[in-house]
Amino acid sequence: MAADNPRGAMFRVIVPSQHSRVTFVELFFDLVFVFAITQISHSLLHHFTPLGAVHVAVLFLAVWWVWVYTAWVTNWLNPELTPVRLLLFSMMLGGLVLSTTIPTAFEGRGLWFAIAYATMQVGRTAFWLLATPEHRTAVRHNAIRILIWLSISAVLWIAGGLSEGDTRLWLWIAAVTWEYISPAARFWVPKLGFSSLEAWAVEGGHMAERCALFVIIALGEAIVVNGATFAELDWTANNILAFVSALVGAIAMWWIYFHKGAEAGAERISKSAESGRLARLAYTYLHTPIVAGIILTAVSDELVLKHPSGHSDTRTIVSTVGGPLVFLVGTILFKYAIRGFLQLSHGIGITLLLVLWWFAADLSPLWLSVATTMIMIVVAVWESVSLGSEPEEAAEH
Repeated sequence: MAADNPRGAMFRVIVPSQHSRVTFVELFFDLVFVFAITQISHSLLHHFTPLGAVHVAVLFLAVWWVWVYTAWVTNWLNPELTPVRLLLFSMMLGGLVLSTTIPTAFEGRGLWFAIAYATMQVGRTAFWLLATPEHRTAVRHNAIRILIWLSISAVLWIAGGLSEGDTRLWLWIAAVTWEYISPAARFWVPKLGFSSLEAWAVEGGHMAERCALFVIIALGEAIVVNGATFAELDWTANNILAFVSALVGAIAMWWIYFHKGAEAGAERISKSAESGRLARLAYTYLHTPIVAGIILTAVSDELVLKHPSGHSDTRTIVSTVGGPLVFLVGTILFKYAIRGFLQLSHGIGITLLLVLWWFAADLSPLWLSVATTMIMIVVAVWESVSLGSEPEEAAEH
């Protein structure tokens, strides 16, 4: 019974050698972030300038951070219990406010974005602290540390929301930087010091599945947007080929992440004696470029679908080559963290994309898209063949 759980009445009951499943309410909560990812990709599409890219990057980092912190907390707390469900429902409301303000976060609705974000981060952490029994001192101290760090960043977020122009941007960059260095700094605070490995322990299989589901969210959002865009176009040979290229590219990304990497990551973190450290590196930090690469590729897909002919302009080149490039950088680092060796197939893919970037201006958007898709197929097939024919510890060295 939950009341007899030594970890706390609202915490998950951990059964040795048994994977804690992702609950339906967690999947329901994730639906808000389908909308958030759509808003981010559309914001980048409509503000594809150096300054616009910086704005979107700050907003994306905030969206990812609020989601992944919630994944950590629901790894510890039991979402099947009513109080935890109500927490997630409240977070959904905050997430909807956050998502709806993304397109104008650096304009008229910046304060709304800041309040929604700060409330979600601080409120969820305060709930976790209150749900932790007093005898679990290490966990309570960890919650206090995180609450202090997030409260400081909340001041920066809200101060930015009350400001305008460059002042808002710099305050929000400071806020997101503060939050991103906090896990690496192990949330050090005076008197309490650094957090311990004990306080960071997670149920590894659940954490791996949660982050894999967010990758599915990003890929799914791209496919839905591509389908909606394609449906509104006059079907020609060029945009039909562009649509097929976008779909095959998404399938290749899925294959690269899920065919070997996701399963290996879940197995490794489930067996790790330092699951918290691995979850912090592989799933909290290194999934950021993976998701960012998918979002950037989604922007490229829409650009290519609408304008497949002619010469590729700067934003088409940056998104079409940069999206898969960022994705592969993220996946090669993620797989290095869980396997201990660099995937040769991914390194070759990164090299080919960099070479392609050099010649990209001479290609039409359509053929640039086809070229990047072919590179991703090569990476997916190479990894599958090499890891399927050799022991994993020796493969691709």
